[in-house]
Amino acid sequence: MFLLFIFPASPAFAQTDTNALPALAPAYGELPPTFWQHYETPIFVGSFALLAVAFLFLRVLLRPETPVILPPEVLACRTLTKLQPRPEDGKLLSEVSQVLRRFVGAVCNFQGAQMTTAEFAAALTGGAKISPQLAEALLTLLCACDKDKFAARNAAPPLNAVGRALELVARIENETRRRDAGAPSA
Repeated sequence: MFLLFIFPASPAFAQTDTNALPALAPAYGELPPTFWQHYETPIFVGSFALLAVAFLFLRVLLRPETPVILPPEVLACRTLTKLQPRPEDGKLLSEVSQVLRRFVGAVCNFQGAQMTTAEFAAALTGGAKISPQLAEALLTLLCACDKDKFAARNAAPPLNAVGRALELVARIENETRRRDAGAPSA
């Protein structure tokens, strides 16, 4: 009772109908499709196209270069020219003889492993494609290189091995050109 005296009955405290529904807001329209729903197919197609272009670009970019195959005379002349300024010692003479052997082996179509000077001489005299005079000059230079490679340093004057080798390469190349030009074509 005391509480009723303190809080007189007011219309706010009066019992109201609490089960009534509030007034409804107007309905929203239909929701538009999302970005993904709208552009799903073009995104997939564009992604695959971009991946394909990137793959092809990388494949072309990372493709190994095709090696440039030089003719044997060009390769021999370049190598011998690089050797020219070096002092003539056992290592230089060994490299000069290796260049000459590879060049003559390529010109005469020698097959197989590396040959000794004696095996090389036998192959040259046994039906080689160069004249006997050039074969003799070549073998003379190779034998001189072999001898000076293992000789004492002050024992012999320089051979001028690089210059002589360049001259032999030019002579052999001229001879093979003349022989190939004179041979009837099949």
